[in-house]
Amino acid sequence: MAPKGASTSKSSQRAVKRKAESELEVSPEGPSDEWTGFGPEGQGIEMASDDEEETEEATDESEVEAFPEIDGANSGEEEDEETGEDESEEDEDDDSDEDEEESAHGSEQDKEEPEPPLGDSALMGEGLKWDRKPGSYPEPKILKSTITGEAKKVYPPIEPDYDSDSSTEEDPNRVGRIPMHWYDDLPHIGYDINGKRILRPAKGDELDKFLAATEDPTSWMSGFDHTSQKDTQLSSEELDLIRRLQDAEVPDSSYNPYEDTVEWFTGEGKQEIMPLTARPEPKSRWQPSKWEKQKILKIVRLIRAGRIVPNKPKAKEPQWYSLWSTEAETTRPPPLTAPKVPLPKHSESYNPPEEYLPDQEEIDKYEDLSDDEKVKTYLPKKYDALRRVPAYEHFIHERQNRLLDLYLAPRIRRVKLNINPDSMLPSLPSPQSLRPFPVFEALKMSGGGGSRARCVSVSPDGVWTVSGDEDGVVRLWETFVGREAARWKLGKRVGAVEWCPRKDVSYFLVGIEDEIFAFMPPYLTPALESATLDVLVPRNPPPPVGEETEKSVKWSQESISFKQSASTFSSPLLVVGLPPGAGMPKQITFHRRGDYFATVSSAEGHNAIWIHQLSKRHSQSPFKKIKGMIQRVLFHPNKPQFFVATQRYVSIYDLSAQKLLKTLYTGSRWISSMDIHPTGDHLIVGGYDKKLMWFDLDLGNKPYKVLRYHTKAIRSVAFSPNYPLFASSSDDGTIQIFHARVYSDLMTDALIVPLKVLRGHIVTEGLGVLELKFTAGLGTCWLVSAGADGEVRVWCN
Repeated sequence: MAPKGASTSKSSQRAVKRKAESELEVSPEGPSDEWTGFGPEGQGIEMASDDEEETEEATDESEVEAFPEIDGANSGEEEDEETGEDESEEDEDDDSDEDEEESAHGSEQDKEEPEPPLGDSALMGEGLKWDRKPGSYPEPKILKSTITGEAKKVYPPIEPDYDSDSSTEEDPNRVGRIPMHWYDDLPHIGYDINGKRILRPAKGDELDKFLAATEDPTSWMSGFDHTSQKDTQLSSEELDLIRRLQDAEVPDSSYNPYEDTVEWFTGEGKQEIMPLTARPEPKSRWQPSKWEKQKILKIVRLIRAGRIVPNKPKAKEPQWYSLWSTEAETTRPPPLTAPKVPLPKHSESYNPPEEYLPDQEEIDKYEDLSDDEKVKTYLPKKYDALRRVPAYEHFIHERQNRLLDLYLAPRIRRVKLNINPDSMLPSLPSPQSLRPFPVFEALKMSGGGGSRARCVSVSPDGVWTVSGDEDGVVRLWETFVGREAARWKLGKRVGAVEWCPRKDVSYFLVGIEDEIFAFMPPYLTPALESATLDVLVPRNPPPPVGEETEKSVKWSQESISFKQSASTFSSPLLVVGLPPGAGMPKQITFHRRGDYFATVSSAEGHNAIWIHQLSKRHSQSPFKKIKGMIQRVLFHPNKPQFFVATQRYVSIYDLSAQKLLKTLYTGSRWISSMDIHPTGDHLIVGGYDKKLMWFDLDLGNKPYKVLRYHTKAIRSVAFSPNYPLFASSSDDGTIQIFHARVYSDLMTDALIVPLKVLRGHIVTEGLGVLELKFTAGLGTCWLVSAGADGEVRVWCN
């Protein structure tokens, strides 16, 4: 609606109309800054602006909409006065009132603002300043039209507010979804809602695009809109949609492709009954059964007669009861007492005693604490009257905590077991009460060559210790002194040494590549030396058993010869030649009686294990086929049983019955060593995966205990023949000593207590203590170990 003014005469109204129409008059001359076609200025197609396209024949509504605030712009009412003078007086009165208000308002504006002079600045549109008054309408500026050359009024642009429709205006181009290349040869790109042309926006060159991209950090978030022919800023939802389409994901962000599985065919009443055959049902089954029809009719007649009344299911209503009520009811659980609120203390009084009031230092300390560190939420204060006590600032918070206590309180009374955690641990004896056991290093025996001491063995009487290294040197030591008594240079790497367990003879076996040598130590008594020679070099050797082949073991004897040096002993007394390709023996173990011994070589297959009988000079391979690589073998101390350890399993065979008795599952990835208890009922197995397994052979085929005390691979384990002890050595350079007490009562488990960690060997090239043995003679509890540092150490109690 245009503002109303005072009534004017018809002549003044016509003058205003002619003035408005003169401003809308189209001029053949185009402005210098308007688009004039595809040729030089003044040639080609002339495109007039939106204001210049209005003609005198325009309708009343279009004129009012185009110029809503021109004085006296009610052209529709003027036309009614010119053509419709015969209308009723009531209409004329209304029109005259509106005209009067219009003219009066216009006359006031004319008086207040005279027309400015039309200068160069007015023609160019420079220096325009809009003077707005709060509560008044915007006033126009009178400028000279660059098209018609006549004066016209220019109104300021409308600044829409948030509640205006223009602030949320959509795309002004209303051409719809049509190919936009139709407008490639035209200066406009479409039409707005009023049917006016929308000119094509200016496009910059590549330099302008580069500058815009460097100045605006959000330029990468825009996209070209073909409808408006300009870049449009994309929202975060549109960018997320584009990313999902590029990553071949579901465009809908609310769709979850990883929803929980709905179990349709599992659960109560959801089992799918699958047919036994896929054959189609026979046609005879589609016909109803005559006997079932008679039964159904009988049931129907009984229901109609009222003899059969179906039971209606009774709907169980939920029973509600007060949780903290004190009334005893039989239909609900017994009530529980609500958690009690702690009683107030003296410090919470409004007039506490003097000793409860904090001083300034305590107040400063309290304020420096955080909320989590504060024990109390208040500081005691003293007031002379109760009415002077202010409101408690933590009242709401404490009430909330009280409600949470009631809500989260337990609903069921549980009996709490007051058990001391220390009482659940096994009661182990003190290590001081389990002596003797090795606790310190007594002797250190070194060959001086710097090579690794691969193997070590102790004589049954504990006097001699023999060791072998990788340089092929076998050394004989006095255990109690540490002096080297003899030395043998074999020229090949020594794989294993073992002393015969018999006490009436004294000799030891040495295993090198494809051969086993038997040596006798020096300084023996004549009786002991004679008995040893009768075993190793008998006067009447037994005849060979079976035919000798290339794959069989060959036995031979050598004569005794001493050299000038008293510290060496010349040649072996007995040589056992293994089959070609058997490799270096990595273990030699004796039977308890000393007549049989077994060797384990590095070869694969059944040739890796050989059992030799010394009295008959006979050797045999107990297995024709064996699975896995053999690691260790043992003889049972009391029974004709043979233990064979592969990489993961330990198999127990009966030698007399020639059958497999049991297979022990160690759980280790690679077995390195094993030893059997002197009673024969327990077995310890060490592995390269740092685990030590204790087996009770009467319980089962799985470990009774798994001990993890080493940080690197276990190399050797050994039982003490006289004391309830066993030890393990590892590549971490340590030796672990354990107390192992075995009871005769089968219902009592073995007692295993860790006692001592022995350190002294130096880890060389990732290898530590390679082998250890306990001494047996003279009532000592000593331990002998051989390490990769080339030293043999003796540990004493």
